[in-house]
Amino acid sequence: MKEKEHSPVSTEVTPASEVRDVIIVGSGPAGYTAAIYTARADLKPLMIAGSVTAGGELMNTTDVENFPGFPDGIMGPDLMENLGQQAEKFGTEVMYDDVTSVELEGAIKTVTLADGQEFKARTVIISTGSAYRELGVDGEKRLVGHGVSSCATCDGFFFKGQDIAVIGGGDSAMEEAIFLTKFAATVTVVHRRDSLRASKIMAERALKHPKIKFIWNSEVVSVEGEAKVTGARLNNLVTGEQSDLAVTGLFVAIGNDPRVDLVKGVLELTEAGTIAVESRSSKTSIKGVFAAGDVVDPTYRQAITAAGSGCVAALDVEHYLAEQDS
Repeated sequence: MKEKEHSPVSTEVTPASEVRDVIIVGSGPAGYTAAIYTARADLKPLMIAGSVTAGGELMNTTDVENFPGFPDGIMGPDLMENLGQQAEKFGTEVMYDDVTSVELEGAIKTVTLADGQEFKARTVIISTGSAYRELGVDGEKRLVGHGVSSCATCDGFFFKGQDIAVIGGGDSAMEEAIFLTKFAATVTVVHRRDSLRASKIMAERALKHPKIKFIWNSEVVSVEGEAKVTGARLNNLVTGEQSDLAVTGLFVAIGNDPRVDLVKGVLELTEAGTIAVESRSSKTSIKGVFAAGDVVDPTYRQAITAAGSGCVAALDVEHYLAEQDS
């Protein structure tokens, strides 16, 4: 599972003084798909992809085998590279910079970058994604994609017949653990408390499953391994004793946070913290502002659902602009 560095090719950007039809904030499958569709509609999109986060969470994923069209699988960074090249092929202008503020009210929206540059557009698509919560322990970041994962449906297949661990005690953690029993020899759930936070039905399913074991009142203090995960160092929060858990996979399921800092207090959010949109559309609480991908989706969070959401946003933008011009 060799990773490939992302090597974007920046396009020449139209002068900032020009009012564009659409600016896309954020990349990833949703942003790039929205860019492909709006570019093909001759809307000449400007994408602010991010200086570090360009490509989204898939830049930290190795083999992707569940994205349609790649029967032999594809590396996460390669998939994002392909989407980026496709968006640029049709005329998307891409800037690998960070947006620090937005002004979304009114007919003309303003997007401001870290260096103070301002870009204006009639519509804005927010596709900033979400970030999985991390344990914040030694070895975790280094071994992402080499045994450390935050997505069972993405990576579970690679752990056939192996002993793995799931960290967390909520519904998401139980769903991950139960799903992973399809592949793993054993799944050990490590939880900080002495009982699960998951709903009763999910907790009962996990507790009764013959492949799932539990380690209670414990936290991970480090992830062990050089080239790949070989285990986790645990600390018992009651006794203070430390122990080693031999596993080859560590799935972190302690939640994720939608990246909504730019629009907090500006756009309406849901109880889950995602940007609220109308029904199955991408329309937000402000006219001319649309949102797509994991930043609107607290449930599925897959590359393919994000890409579909980006398509929806692009079509919504086209319809909105057509109505404004009629």
